[in-house]
Amino acid sequence: MPDTNTNTNTDLYSGSPRFSDARLAALALSGELAAAWRTALEGSAIAAAQGVSGDFAVGLREPGGRTFLAVDRFAIRTLCYREDKGQLRFAARADELADANTEIDPQAIFDYLYFHVIPSPRTIYKGIFRLPPGHYALHEHGQLTVAPYWVPTFEEQKGKGASFDALKDEFRQLLREAVATQLDGNPPACFLSGGTDSSTIAGMAALASGQTVATYSIGFDAQGYDEMEFARIAAKHFKTEHHEYYVTPDDLVRSIAAVAAHYDQPFGNSSALPAYYCAKMAREAGVSKLLAGDGGDELFGGNTRYAKQKIFGWYDHVPDLIKKGLLEPLLDTRAAAAFALTRKAGSYVEQARVPMPDRLQMYNLISRLGVSEVLTPQLMAQIDTGGPLQLQREVWQSVQNCSHLNQELAFDWRF
Repeated sequence: MPDTNTNTNTDLYSGSPRFSDARLAALALSGELAAAWRTALEGSAIAAAQGVSGDFAVGLREPGGRTFLAVDRFAIRTLCYREDKGQLRFAARADELADANTEIDPQAIFDYLYFHVIPSPRTIYKGIFRLPPGHYALHEHGQLTVAPYWVPTFEEQKGKGASFDALKDEFRQLLREAVATQLDGNPPACFLSGGTDSSTIAGMAALASGQTVATYSIGFDAQGYDEMEFARIAAKHFKTEHHEYYVTPDDLVRSIAAVAAHYDQPFGNSSALPAYYCAKMAREAGVSKLLAGDGGDELFGGNTRYAKQKIFGWYDHVPDLIKKGLLEPLLDTRAAAAFALTRKAGSYVEQARVPMPDRLQMYNLISRLGVSEVLTPQLMAQIDTGGPLQLQREVWQSVQNCSHLNQELAFDWRF
């Protein structure tokens, strides 16, 4: 796998791009990745990006002065950029493009409080942007174009009429092949929480490699939070070489600064610290690559929120006469709020009336607390509190002609 180049004045190639063109694929496999990309760009920039799958980030300057950037369809590899004195500078991390004069973006602070991450294209820094998933950028004659080269599409009728067993076998084979593409010849190793996602990946890695898989798990000495027993069940079932480490409060306090240094901007997921210790344990054992099951819910609709949104969708089929003339006037009263059953029905109607994706943010913490209760008037004056929701609406509308569930999946891939 090519190393990421951190010099913002030179070309950048990272990841394991898979070119659909056989000639370009042969160039890449021979170690001529730069030549493969430059040959691909002899055509259009969009076609060059569309002809590549796998995880990748590429940034290159062409002899004519044009600069081309692209990242894979899930932004597994990241690429940031900024315009500077008529040139486009780029790097894998946002902080590599920052200097002593770079300011923190107040809007990014609000976005972080809203999402617990800072979604692309914004970063924590003013004037520095992250290329969104499935996007390319072209800088030519002083003009910058940033646009998608890929938008998810769904074959809603694929498999219609096929038996459950046939679809199950096809699914398992696709999953096995996907895991196999991530095995790089080194001894296979996986994060293992004991949940469905990570356990599946560990099992598929064993099948695909034909080797004993090393698994790494983190435990907590706290009742109700320790899932190590589930990890042990999975490790025993798949006959993995299992490794465990119990994280202590002292470990967490000691590691906060180290973990923060690995990120180029704020990240508010509590899994960051346990994942760090799990990776650290594996690295000390000589492992250079760990597979993980993150994203399984968003790929395959496994989260309970998908079922919940389907139930809210039922309200759309209630005739307007009943909704407007009976249910809403009746349930939006003090009397209805006084009883548990009608109060719950009122909450259902209140949420069901709100269209997607706005409905997902009805219980957003900073919104429920009140933005003015959290932020100072000075910061409030510098931000657009409606900006995050507007971005969500744009992403929601970008995927069309599919079921409500698939639209939710595409939305969650982005956020």
